Amino acid sequence: MNTTVEAWEETITFPTYTPPPADLNPMFLEKRVNQGTSGRVYPQPFSDKLASESEPQDYQAVYLENEYIRLMLLPQIGGRIHEAVDKTTGYPFIYRQHVIKPALIGLFGAWISGGIEFNWPQHHRPSTFMPTQHLIEESADGSVTVWLSENDPLQRMKGMVGVCLHPGKAFFELKVQLYNRTPEDLPLVGQRRRPRPRAVPGLLPAGRDRRDRPLQAFDVVLPRCQRHVLRRGLRE
Repeated sequence: MNTTVEAWEETITFPTYTPPPADLNPMFLEKRVNQGTSGRVYPQPFSDKLASESEPQDYQAVYLENEYIRLMLLPQIGGRIHEAVDKTTGYPFIYRQHVIKPALIGLFGAWISGGIEFNWPQHHRPSTFMPTQHLIEESADGSVTVWLSENDPLQRMKGMVGVCLHPGKAFFELKVQLYNRTPEDLPLVGQRRRPRPRAVPGLLPAGRDRRDRPLQAFDVVLPRCQRHVLRRGLRE
């Protein structure tokens, strides 16, 4: 049995309902509510239309695999984990979409269901349907991490998620780094969204560590110009 971790990039094609271009006219939407927060998007473009027909579209997928599980990440669509398969049974243990068909749920409009979606600074983050940068990092212990990175288009906060797979382990690890690049304190609601998430919210008040409680969601204020590291849902 191969006990190493492999990572590679591969082109994959999905039927895609590509949303029409965003409206060129500015939309302020101060009174719009989105996922319990302000729906204001100005000066970013906003799309309130969807496509009715699909067509094949290529995506650059990043695969991460060891002897037990195989993951497929899609950096072009928010850096989500699109597929996770138990290789011992062939069973996909998270819901995998076989078509890219957005709904108007994201702050800027388009959002897709399925997989594992990473969210900051709020639920269904503004860039959930936008491309992220990615990097494959190999470690001395044999583990491999795929880093997904972006700058939030509204608050300019930098967010990074590292999806890490270890040899001989039937689980994957998530590493999160958040950096407030602005001179102001910024509020943050963070969440890893998967189908039917467990309702086990946690709370991270500003200036306090919570190493004793695994977090499904957390709420915290990020002090100005500081870097924050979270691993496995715990703040370090």
